[in-house]
Amino acid sequence: MNEILVIITYDVNTQTSAGKARLRKVAKQCLNYGQRVQNSVFECILDAAQAKMIENKLERIIDKESDSLRFYYIGDHYKNKVRHIGSKVVFDIEEPLVL
Repeated sequence: MNEILVIITYDVNTQTSAGKARLRKVAKQCLNYGQRVQNSVFECILDAAQAKMIENKLERIIDKESDSLRFYYIGDHYKNKVRHIGSKVVFDIEEPLVL
């Protein structure tokens, strides 16, 4: 299957305890599919089925009246399209993780 880089961003209204719970649920689901690169930004290498699955899961969690989700489909040649500057260390999510 073709895998592509998908950037998932979200903004969850955390003014209520329900909003704070939604935020934790959204972040947990995103962690299941990729790596956090900013507070509310995840990079995920997904195939089409996985992309649709995470979209559906996240859509069921958020409150569409006060929260938002964005999905950026970068494609399979993403290494030429993503440039990182700064201190936060990220790892190549396609490489084996050695501890």
